[in-house]
Parts: sequence; structure tokens; C-alpha cells
Amino acid sequence: MSVIEVSGLKKSFGAFEVLRGIDLTVEEGERIAIIGGSGCGKSVFLRCLELLEKPNAGKIFIDGQEITAQGVDIDKIRRSMGMVWQKFNLFTHMNVMENLTVAPIKLLGMTKDDAREKAMALLAQVGLTAKADAYPEFLSGGQQQRIAICRSLMMNPKVILFDEPTSALDPTMVGEVLAVIRMLAKQNLTMIIVTHEMNFAREVATRILFFADGEIYEQGTPAEIFDAPKRNKTVAFIHKLKYFNYEISERHFDLMEMQGGIQTFAEKYGLSARRTNRIQLSCEELIYEMFDNACADEIKIEIDVTYSEVDNSVEVEFTCAGKSYNPLEKDFDELDEEHLGATILKSLAQNYSHEYDGGTNRIKFTLA
Repeated sequence: MSVIEVSGLKKSFGAFEVLRGIDLTVEEGERIAIIGGSGCGKSVFLRCLELLEKPNAGKIFIDGQEITAQGVDIDKIRRSMGMVWQKFNLFTHMNVMENLTVAPIKLLGMTKDDAREKAMALLAQVGLTAKADAYPEFLSGGQQQRIAICRSLMMNPKVILFDEPTSALDPTMVGEVLAVIRMLAKQNLTMIIVTHEMNFAREVATRILFFADGEIYEQGTPAEIFDAPKRNKTVAFIHKLKYFNYEISERHFDLMEMQGGIQTFAEKYGLSARRTNRIQLSCEELIYEMFDNACADEIKIEIDVTYSEVDNSVEVEFTCAGKSYNPLEKDFDELDEEHLGATILKSLAQNYSHEYDGGTNRIKFTLA
């Protein structure tokens, strides 16, 4: 049974279109993690689900009721959802017990005794019964977030939305909050979690949504998204890939500009001077090898350097229009000036490959 259904959801702020048509169905018991770069619309999407942000188009159904319909009792439908914010949002003038019981007493009609009994049971689950009478200012960030989760659970929600629940916490407190969410996952509670904690998302989620370009760019199981992403931006995000690109359209190109660009790129991402020099040297030698042996009068060369922050690898992809030419097919037994560039390249390149298709050479290799 679906708990949430979203169709054609769009949201803009002025001329800036944040969400460009989101379609999503969330089944009961699913645990969905939403990942993606900053500003891709993850948090805006959660706020739209509760109509804290009003969509420009689209429909949202919560437990079968359309929250976007005219004249609907929004507050009543919202009770089906719990929301856990980045900043906790506890009532500072109330102690923990009051924070937990005020809503179910006023909105669900629970008696004070029943509400207190349920609150103590939830506090016991998160290890905070001793803090029942404490005020938020006397709690750590991790404790406040655990209380915020309990406050959501007090309303018996059909689904809980977590908006980066650990982003405002000291690193030492992240673990205690993630432990509570793991506990909820074992209870088959339906959850949508916006998070930057990739290992946590892999462990807890049943489905991963990768947001990019204002849409669900790619989705799948944790294994599909983290181990075998299919689309380019997903691959780049998961593997934390950084790119440098340079194009050459004439023989008398600005070599110093290219080398300076590589130097700036390498310094930005902390590559060693030795690796930087290897990138510069291999690119330079490969360019002149192709000038001499592949290029026609019209020069069309493109260099892409990719650095992965995950495994610290550097890959160079080199495309050159012209006749088929593979620099590393030569006989390297004897070193001479004609073979010097290719010999240098051979000494630097690992996992080297060459393809020729449609009048274009495509060379790929990694550098230690």
C-alpha cells in the first residue's frame, strides 16, 4: 500500500526552477534515502510534501488523501507525517516531557497520563528517561535530536521525514542519532531521509534517490546506486569525481595555459607535485605524438583529467580527430628521439587503452 504518491511536482523560486517534475510512490515500510549535491532540491522536496513550500504544479497524496487539493484540511493530513529538522526545533520554553506531550494531548485527544506513559516509553528506547524534566538548553545536540525524533513518534505518523538530521551535530554526536534511526528501520517504519551520510544511506535504505537537475536523476537499491551507478552525474557524485578539461584547435596552442590549468586543478584537490608533473608530462607528450602522427590540417584534440577523491586515482582521457594512431604500439627496445614522447608516456601510463571510431582516436589511461 502506498503511503505517499507524488505526480508532476514542480517548485520554483522566481525564475529559478528547483523541482522540474518529480514523480514518486512510497510504499508502506519503505526506507528511502535522498542524496545529491547542495542546492539540488532535496530539502525543498520534503518541505513540499508537508506544504511548507507550496508547489507550483503537481499533486501530492498522503495516505490516500490529496494534500494539494483545494479546501483540504492540511493540518489534519500533516498529522500522518512526522518531520525531523536539521535544527531540532524543540520548544525552548518547555521541558522534554512537555515537548513530547503537548501535541498528542491537544491534537489527538490523549489524556495527560497516556501521553506521559507513551513519552517515557519512547525516551527509554532512545536512552533519555533521565532527561524527561530537562529543558533543551541543557541537552547536547545529539540528545535534542533524539528528543525531536521521539516527538515525531508521539503522533503515530504513517511516515517520518528526516531533513539531514545529523548536519547540525558535532561529529561525536552523529552516531547516537543514526543509531536511533537504525532502530526505527528495524521496526519497518516508513521513512524518507535526506542525508549526506553515504554509508548510513547504504546500510539503512531500501531505495536510494539521487537528485540532480531538479529531478530524480537516478534511483535504485543501495547496491545499484553505490556499486553500479549508470548515469554520469550519479557516477561523479558517488565516486566524488573532479574534472579538468582542455581543448586544442591549432598546433600553436598555449601550452603554458594548459599546464597552468592542470597545476591549479591539482593544487585545488591536493594532488602531490609528483603526480601533477606526471599529468602535465603525459598530456604534453601525447599531444605532440598525435600532432606528428595522427592530426590532419584541422586540429581537434580534447583532454579530460578525472580525479577520484574516493580512491585517489587519476584518469586521463584523450580524444584526437585524424587517422588511426596508437602511440604505444611502437617497438620500445631502442630509445631514439622519434620514440621519445611515446616512451615517456609508456613509463607513466597504467591500464592504457586505445580505440579508433568515426575518425577519432580515444586514449584512456590512469596515472600512479
